[in-house]
Order: sequence, then structure tokens, then C-alpha cells
Amino acid sequence: MRVIEVFHSLQGEGPLTGTRTTFIRTARCNLRCSWCDTTYSFGPGRERSIASLLREVGRNGTRYVCLTGGEPLLQRESVTLVERLSERGVTTVIETGGSLDVTPFLEIPNLVLSVDVKCPSSKMESRNRWSNLPRLRPTDVLKFVVEDRRDYLYAKRVLRTRPSPAAVVVQPVWGSDVRRLAEWVLADRLDVRVMLQEHKHIWGDVPGR
Repeated sequence: MRVIEVFHSLQGEGPLTGTRTTFIRTARCNLRCSWCDTTYSFGPGRERSIASLLREVGRNGTRYVCLTGGEPLLQRESVTLVERLSERGVTTVIETGGSLDVTPFLEIPNLVLSVDVKCPSSKMESRNRWSNLPRLRPTDVLKFVVEDRRDYLYAKRVLRTRPSPAAVVVQPVWGSDVRRLAEWVLADRLDVRVMLQEHKHIWGDVPGR
């Protein structure tokens, strides 16, 4: 599969925040979000075998892998990689932009799907694949990246009109006002988790961390 980088760090997003994790960042993305912080992943990357990736995970000794991008669902080998990791007792979090079908992954054990719903500030809201939402499981995550009030109201409307069993995370765009977002959630009594990008607070906006 085509890979940009593999690195050992702490998970900075979602319910496994703070957990020691091996990150596998795949190459290429079919979306162009306005606030994307990993545009370097749009390139072709380099070919890596599944066996070599499994060995690297083993060297790091992590119980968790984050398959991210780019867009990992563009890589046909992603299903096989996640199956092999599951057989080894490794839990994989797949971070996907939410425009592609997640069905091939739903029956794989030890897997968490973290699926974005793109809000208006991303300029990609027309690419949301709504059929994914009811298929997600309570162990999965539905994530809204929010920059402003318009995004927040959009997220509220989606949660009201397109219910999903997944846990819901609302995350501010890096550099936007998280206190304001927290106040909106409290005022509306939304049953969501407001979460930050912990890795950026530790290391800054640095690739490979």
C-alpha cells in the first residue's frame, strides 16, 4: 500500500487520546478540506508491504494502531492490513473523511471507525456519505470539526436529523476558539464530547508527532 509515514506517538484525538499508538499515514486523499493540516499526505508516498508494516508495529510494541491519511479507505489493502492487525490482538482506529463506504470494515474485530462529517467551513460538506451514519456501531466515533457558529449549527442539525449509534466528538479547528465551542455545547445541553488535538498541544503542528 502507498504510505506517507509510519511513526510512534500518543493518540491526540478521539476516545483513545493519550494512548501510545503506531500511526500509519496513507498517501492520497479524495477531499480538499480548507483547514486540512496534513496536505503533505496528498502525494504518492512510497509502496510498503503489509508484512513490513506489521513488523514496524511489532517493533513499537503498541496495542493500538491509527490508520489515517490522507484517506485510508482509498487503499484497497487497508482491509487486509486491519484484519492482520486484529488477528494479532491489535486494535486499529481508522480515521476517514466520511465520503467513502465503511461497510467492508464493519465486521472486523478490534476496529474503531472514526468517521468525519464535513461541516461548511471545510468546503467539503457536499461529499458526506450519509448512508455511513446508521451503519456505525456504539464503539465507533462520529466527528465534527467545527470552526464557527455556522459549523456548530450544521452539526446540531445533522445530529437531530441523521441519528447514528456512534459516539459523537466535536473538535475545534486548530487555532479557533474552543471556549466558545464549549459554551455552545453546554448551553444547548448536547450529548457530545468536546475534544482537542492533544498532540498539537504537546508538540505543535509538527508532522510525524
